[in-house]
Amino acid sequence: MDTAQIDPGTTFVWPSEDVSQIPFRVYTDQDLYDREQQVLFQGLTWNYLCLDCEIPEPGDYKMTYIGDAPIVVVRDENGDINAMVNRCAHKGSLVCYKPRGNIKEFACIYHNWTYDLRGKLTGVAFGKGVRGQGGLTEEFKHDEHGLERIRIENVRGFIMGTFSDETPPFASYIGAELMASIERVFIKPLKVLGYHSQIFPNNWKLYVENNKDSYHASLLHVFHNTFGVVRPTMTGGIKLSESGWHHLSYTQREEIGDDNIDKEKVRAKQNDYSLEDTRMMEHVLELGDKVTNSIQTVFPTMVLQQILNALAVRQLIPKGVNESELIWTILGFEDDDSDMDELRMQVNNLVGPAGFISMEDGCVGGFIQTAAKANVDAQTILPMGGRKIEPSQGSRVTESAVRGFWKGWRECMGV
Repeated sequence: MDTAQIDPGTTFVWPSEDVSQIPFRVYTDQDLYDREQQVLFQGLTWNYLCLDCEIPEPGDYKMTYIGDAPIVVVRDENGDINAMVNRCAHKGSLVCYKPRGNIKEFACIYHNWTYDLRGKLTGVAFGKGVRGQGGLTEEFKHDEHGLERIRIENVRGFIMGTFSDETPPFASYIGAELMASIERVFIKPLKVLGYHSQIFPNNWKLYVENNKDSYHASLLHVFHNTFGVVRPTMTGGIKLSESGWHHLSYTQREEIGDDNIDKEKVRAKQNDYSLEDTRMMEHVLELGDKVTNSIQTVFPTMVLQQILNALAVRQLIPKGVNESELIWTILGFEDDDSDMDELRMQVNNLVGPAGFISMEDGCVGGFIQTAAKANVDAQTILPMGGRKIEPSQGSRVTESAVRGFWKGWRECMGV
């Protein structure tokens, strides 16, 4: 899907004809950040909200975000899932305050306006006034002042949301090949094993780029390269949606052989490192193939992860132009036994914020954010794999998926 959402008022000009050069200003400019919230996150994009299994009972809810807009997702009395902007129709206060729980109605603490689990306004305190004075005007209509509803789809247990009725169905949005990749991993009903939260000292787009940057995976991460989870000499490739917006990077633990790898003197390959407990490196082949590492992104900020048997969905939340928060939801299948639960948790802990992978990603994002301020008119370059946006079979030494992200960003922002 290629969709331009053009804001005639923008003064930002992209400095080149393609997306092989990225101005540092996109990571530091407050005006661009504000426009992203309006035309990208609240435009024709699908955003991850929560899991179906996190709200199994009527009245169960979870607070979440689309960009920096607060959203609440709730299951109503009929078992249907509803998503609304977490904002009272009166003065704009939050109507939901705890991250998750179970309720019968939403009530704003400011003036006690109440809403049912579908967002309909059900009560206005002193709506008829007191002693015949005050109260609502005669033309006030309750059904015109409910919570703003968000369109949703349930995709293999993932609740996706969009502000726009014009956003294509999710399967069309990412395309058949990448939809099949989701179906390859998430083959059974899911359960939640736990959560991680990680604050990044950098603009949200730097972490999105990082997930699409297959070039760095075996260069930055000692764990990946040393213990044979991801190496440039392994079988794998990059899949891209037709639009270029969404991607999948995958690796199989099969060496294809390349003497050049040792000549590169890669810091991340430490032959003298070993694990005291090697059980966490065992890979139970449960998905019908030998893929050891699968990172899939859904534009703009959703990441689906399979690293060995460690499954997770990552939700990136912008927290201003210079900061973002990453929420990891650690997943298993509903019918997993306790041994599989433990294996999934061990590997997820290794790659999570307190482990050997995401900690390094967070540091690098902070380094770039700091250095970007030296000259916001300077540019990063994306030369690996050429200038095109195209899939790659056999090599992940490419920045094609990163260029695909910037193509999507430009089309949404109209620049």
